[in-house]
Amino acid sequence: MPASPELSAIADSFVAARRKGASLEGFPGSIPDDLVTAYRVQDLAIAQWPDQVVGWKVGYIAEERRDLSGDERLLGPVFARQLWNATGSSTPIPVFVGGFGAVEAEYVLRLDADAPAGKLDWTPAEAAALPATLYIGVEVASSPLATINQLGPRVVVSDFGNNNGLILGAEVPDWTARDESSLLAETFIEDASVGTGGATRLPGGLRAAFAFALSRSARRGRPLKAGEYVATGNATGIHDIAAGQRARVVFQGHGTLDCHAVPASEESPA
Repeated sequence: MPASPELSAIADSFVAARRKGASLEGFPGSIPDDLVTAYRVQDLAIAQWPDQVVGWKVGYIAEERRDLSGDERLLGPVFARQLWNATGSSTPIPVFVGGFGAVEAEYVLRLDADAPAGKLDWTPAEAAALPATLYIGVEVASSPLATINQLGPRVVVSDFGNNNGLILGAEVPDWTARDESSLLAETFIEDASVGTGGATRLPGGLRAAFAFALSRSARRGRPLKAGEYVATGNATGIHDIAAGQRARVVFQGHGTLDCHAVPASEESPA
Protein backbone atom coordinates (compact mmCIF):
# COMPACT_ATOMS: atom_id res chain seq x y z
CA MET A 1 0.00 0.00 0.00
CA PRO A 2 1.50 3.38 -1.00
CA ALA A 3 2.22 5.66 1.94
CA SER A 4 -0.02 8.68 2.32
CA PRO A 5 1.65 12.10 2.06
CA GLU A 6 0.64 12.75 5.67
CA LEU A 7 2.42 9.67 7.01
CA SER A 8 5.46 10.33 4.84
CA ALA A 9 5.66 13.89 6.15
CA ILE A 10 5.68 12.66 9.77
CA ALA A 11 8.49 10.20 9.03
CA ASP A 12 10.41 12.85 7.10
CA SER A 13 10.21 15.29 10.02
CA PHE A 14 11.45 12.83 12.63
CA VAL A 15 14.26 11.58 10.39
CA ALA A 16 15.37 15.12 9.54
CA ALA A 17 15.43 16.15 13.21
CA ARG A 18 17.35 13.03 14.21
CA ARG A 19 19.84 13.51 11.38
CA LYS A 20 20.50 17.08 12.59
CA GLY A 21 20.55 16.23 16.30
CA ALA A 22 17.74 18.78 16.63
CA SER A 23 14.54 19.03 18.64
CA LEU A 24 10.91 19.36 17.52
CA GLU A 25 8.43 21.78 19.12
CA GLY A 26 5.49 19.41 18.65
CA PHE A 27 4.32 16.30 16.86
CA PRO A 28 4.80 16.95 13.13
CA GLY A 29 1.24 16.43 11.89
CA SER A 30 -1.78 14.49 13.12
CA ILE A 31 -1.04 11.67 15.53
CA PRO A 32 -1.76 8.30 13.83
CA ASP A 33 -5.17 6.86 14.69
CA ASP A 34 -3.81 3.50 15.81
CA LEU A 35 -0.63 1.51 16.32
CA VAL A 36 -0.86 -0.16 12.90
CA THR A 37 -0.69 3.27 11.26
CA ALA A 38 2.10 4.35 13.61
CA TYR A 39 4.15 1.33 12.51
CA ARG A 40 3.68 2.45 8.91
CA VAL A 41 5.31 5.75 9.89
CA GLN A 42 8.10 3.83 11.62
CA ASP A 43 8.68 1.66 8.55
CA LEU A 44 8.89 4.75 6.34
CA ALA A 45 11.46 6.27 8.70
CA ILE A 46 13.50 3.05 8.89
CA ALA A 47 13.64 2.97 5.09
CA GLN A 48 15.20 6.45 5.12
CA TRP A 49 17.68 5.89 7.92
CA PRO A 50 21.27 5.34 6.71
CA ASP A 51 21.95 2.28 8.83
CA GLN A 52 20.96 -1.35 9.32
CA VAL A 53 18.44 -2.54 11.91
CA VAL A 54 20.16 -5.03 14.24
CA GLY A 55 17.50 -5.35 16.90
CA TRP A 56 14.42 -4.00 18.62
CA LYS A 57 13.52 -2.35 21.89
CA VAL A 58 10.32 -3.43 23.61
CA GLY A 59 8.29 -0.91 25.58
CA TYR A 60 5.30 -1.64 27.81
CA ILE A 61 1.95 0.06 27.12
CA ALA A 62 -0.18 0.88 30.16
CA GLU A 63 -3.63 -0.68 29.94
CA GLU A 64 -5.44 2.65 29.68
CA ARG A 65 -3.30 3.67 26.68
CA ARG A 66 -3.84 0.58 24.51
CA ASP A 67 -5.81 0.60 21.27
CA LEU A 68 -7.99 -1.94 19.47
CA SER A 69 -4.92 -3.96 18.45
CA GLY A 70 -4.76 -5.14 22.06
CA ASP A 71 -0.96 -4.86 22.06
CA GLU A 72 0.48 -4.64 25.56
CA ARG A 73 3.84 -3.58 24.21
CA LEU A 74 5.48 -1.70 21.34
CA LEU A 75 8.64 -2.00 19.25
CA GLY A 76 11.31 0.40 18.08
CA PRO A 77 14.42 -0.29 15.97
CA VAL A 78 18.01 -0.48 17.20
CA PHE A 79 20.56 0.40 14.52
CA ALA A 80 24.04 -1.04 14.02
CA ARG A 81 25.94 2.19 14.68
CA GLN A 82 23.98 2.71 17.89
CA LEU A 83 24.68 -0.69 19.39
CA TRP A 84 27.71 -0.26 21.66
CA ASN A 85 29.60 -2.99 23.45
CA ALA A 86 30.50 -1.99 26.99
CA THR A 87 34.26 -1.54 27.41
CA GLY A 88 34.54 -1.21 31.17
CA SER A 89 34.77 2.57 30.98
CA SER A 90 31.93 5.08 30.64
CA THR A 91 30.09 4.93 27.30
CA PRO A 92 28.99 8.25 25.75
CA ILE A 93 25.28 8.17 24.93
CA PRO A 94 23.59 10.73 22.61
CA VAL A 95 20.49 12.56 23.82
CA PHE A 96 18.54 15.26 21.99
CA VAL A 97 18.99 18.63 23.65
CA GLY A 98 15.55 20.20 23.91
CA GLY A 99 13.95 16.78 23.34
CA PHE A 100 13.47 13.74 25.55
CA GLY A 101 16.34 11.82 27.14
CA ALA A 102 16.37 8.89 29.56
CA VAL A 103 18.24 5.72 30.42
CA GLU A 104 16.67 2.33 31.08
CA ALA A 105 18.21 -0.79 32.59
CA GLU A 106 17.55 -3.66 30.19
CA TYR A 107 17.90 -7.39 29.87
CA VAL A 108 18.77 -7.99 26.22
CA LEU A 109 18.26 -11.20 24.26
CA ARG A 110 20.27 -12.09 21.15
CA LEU A 111 18.63 -14.63 18.87
CA ASP A 112 20.89 -17.59 18.12
CA ALA A 113 18.54 -19.01 15.45
CA ASP A 114 16.08 -17.55 12.95
CA ALA A 115 12.47 -17.42 14.04
CA PRO A 116 10.28 -19.48 11.67
CA ALA A 117 9.09 -16.94 9.09
CA GLY A 118 5.51 -18.19 8.96
CA LYS A 119 4.88 -18.24 12.72
CA LEU A 120 2.85 -15.14 13.64
CA ASP A 121 1.89 -15.93 17.24
CA TRP A 122 4.25 -16.84 20.05
CA THR A 123 3.61 -17.85 23.64
CA PRO A 124 6.18 -17.03 26.33
CA ALA A 125 7.07 -20.73 26.59
CA GLU A 126 7.61 -21.00 22.84
CA ALA A 127 9.78 -17.87 22.92
CA ALA A 128 11.95 -19.29 25.70
CA ALA A 129 12.50 -22.44 23.62
CA LEU A 130 13.95 -20.45 20.72
CA PRO A 131 17.76 -20.41 21.14
CA ALA A 132 18.88 -17.05 22.52
CA THR A 133 21.59 -15.55 24.72
CA LEU A 134 20.81 -13.06 27.49
CA TYR A 135 22.91 -9.96 28.27
CA ILE A 136 22.69 -6.99 30.59
CA GLY A 137 22.26 -3.65 28.85
CA VAL A 138 21.21 -0.01 28.94
CA GLU A 139 18.77 1.54 26.50
CA VAL A 140 19.15 5.19 25.52
CA ALA A 141 15.57 6.44 25.25
CA SER A 142 15.78 9.75 23.42
CA SER A 143 13.68 11.64 20.89
CA PRO A 144 13.69 15.08 19.29
CA LEU A 145 10.19 15.45 20.79
CA ALA A 146 10.24 16.31 24.51
CA THR A 147 6.60 15.26 25.04
CA ILE A 148 6.89 11.89 23.29
CA ASN A 149 5.95 9.75 26.30
CA GLN A 150 3.18 12.11 27.41
CA LEU A 151 1.60 11.94 23.95
CA GLY A 152 1.46 8.16 24.12
CA PRO A 153 2.37 4.92 22.38
CA ARG A 154 1.27 5.91 18.85
CA VAL A 155 3.72 8.81 19.02
CA VAL A 156 6.45 6.63 20.56
CA VAL A 157 6.09 4.08 17.76
CA SER A 158 6.14 6.83 15.12
CA ASP A 159 9.59 7.99 16.28
CA PHE A 160 11.67 4.80 16.32
CA GLY A 161 10.08 3.68 19.58
CA ASN A 162 11.86 6.55 21.39
CA ASN A 163 15.16 4.69 21.00
CA ASN A 164 18.55 6.25 20.37
CA GLY A 165 20.94 3.45 21.20
CA LEU A 166 21.69 0.35 23.25
CA ILE A 167 24.71 -0.54 25.38
CA LEU A 168 25.41 -4.27 25.54
CA GLY A 169 27.11 -5.68 28.62
CA ALA A 170 28.04 -9.10 29.98
CA GLU A 171 26.21 -12.34 29.28
CA VAL A 172 23.82 -13.76 31.86
CA PRO A 173 24.41 -17.52 31.54
CA ASP A 174 21.64 -20.14 31.47
CA TRP A 175 18.84 -17.58 31.53
CA THR A 176 16.04 -20.05 30.82
CA ALA A 177 17.00 -22.10 33.90
CA ARG A 178 17.06 -19.07 36.22
CA ASP A 179 14.35 -17.83 38.50
CA GLU A 180 13.81 -14.37 37.03
CA SER A 181 13.33 -12.96 40.54
CA SER A 182 17.10 -13.44 40.98
CA LEU A 183 17.82 -10.95 38.17
CA LEU A 184 18.04 -7.65 40.05
CA ALA A 185 19.18 -4.18 38.98
CA GLU A 186 19.56 -0.64 40.34
CA THR A 187 20.03 2.59 38.38
CA PHE A 188 21.95 5.66 39.55
CA ILE A 189 22.03 9.16 38.04
CA GLU A 190 24.88 11.34 39.30
CA ASP A 191 25.49 8.71 42.01
CA ALA A 192 21.94 8.98 43.39
CA SER A 193 19.76 5.87 43.25
CA VAL A 194 16.74 6.57 41.02
CA GLY A 195 15.24 3.12 40.60
CA THR A 196 15.46 -0.53 41.62
CA GLY A 197 13.90 -3.65 40.14
CA GLY A 198 14.85 -6.43 37.80
CA ALA A 199 13.44 -8.90 35.31
CA THR A 200 10.20 -9.45 37.23
CA ARG A 201 9.38 -5.73 36.98
CA LEU A 202 8.47 -6.49 33.37
CA PRO A 203 4.85 -7.73 33.22
CA GLY A 204 5.10 -11.40 32.35
CA GLY A 205 8.89 -11.27 32.60
CA LEU A 206 11.51 -11.73 29.90
CA ARG A 207 9.61 -14.48 28.09
CA ALA A 208 6.48 -12.37 27.58
CA ALA A 209 8.50 -9.46 26.16
CA PHE A 210 10.40 -11.84 23.87
CA ALA A 211 7.16 -13.46 22.69
CA PHE A 212 5.69 -10.05 21.85
CA ALA A 213 8.76 -9.04 19.85
CA LEU A 214 8.62 -12.29 17.88
CA SER A 215 4.88 -12.00 17.19
CA ARG A 216 4.68 -8.33 16.27
CA SER A 217 7.84 -8.52 14.11
CA ALA A 218 6.45 -11.49 12.17
CA ARG A 219 3.11 -9.74 11.63
CA ARG A 220 4.98 -6.71 10.29
CA GLY A 221 6.74 -8.92 7.75
CA ARG A 222 10.03 -8.62 9.66
CA PRO A 223 10.48 -12.04 11.32
CA LEU A 224 13.42 -11.96 13.70
CA LYS A 225 16.71 -13.45 12.56
CA ALA A 226 19.73 -14.99 14.24
CA GLY A 227 22.03 -12.27 15.51
CA GLU A 228 19.26 -9.73 16.14
CA TYR A 229 18.76 -8.30 19.63
CA VAL A 230 15.64 -7.70 21.71
CA ALA A 231 15.82 -5.24 24.62
CA THR A 232 12.99 -6.56 26.77
CA GLY A 233 11.89 -3.39 28.61
CA ASN A 234 12.87 -1.11 31.45
CA ALA A 235 13.84 -3.11 34.51
CA THR A 236 14.10 -0.24 37.02
CA GLY A 237 11.99 2.50 35.41
CA ILE A 238 12.52 5.28 32.88
CA HIS A 239 15.07 7.72 34.26
CA ASP A 240 15.49 11.18 32.77
CA ILE A 241 19.04 12.18 31.86
CA ALA A 242 20.42 15.36 30.31
CA ALA A 243 23.63 16.03 28.41
CA GLY A 244 26.46 16.27 30.92
CA GLN A 245 24.97 13.82 33.42
CA ARG A 246 26.32 10.38 34.34
CA ALA A 247 24.42 7.14 34.84
CA ARG A 248 25.37 3.78 36.29
CA VAL A 249 23.35 0.58 36.29
CA VAL A 250 24.30 -2.22 38.67
CA PHE A 251 23.06 -5.68 37.71
CA GLN A 252 23.45 -7.73 40.89
CA GLY A 253 26.01 -10.47 40.29
CA HIS A 254 26.36 -9.73 36.58
CA GLY A 255 28.19 -6.44 36.20
CA THR A 256 27.91 -2.66 36.15
CA LEU A 257 27.38 -0.43 33.11
CA ASP A 258 28.48 3.21 33.18
CA CYS A 259 27.51 5.88 30.68
CA HIS A 260 27.41 9.66 30.29
CA ALA A 261 25.01 11.71 28.20
CA VAL A 262 26.31 13.89 25.38
CA PRO A 263 24.36 16.09 22.92
CA ALA A 264 23.12 14.22 19.87
CA SER A 265 25.06 15.53 16.86
CA GLU A 266 24.47 15.65 13.15
CA GLU A 267 24.27 12.20 11.58
CA SER A 268 26.77 11.67 8.78
CA PRO A 269 25.36 10.22 5.54
CA ALA A 270 26.06 6.53 5.00
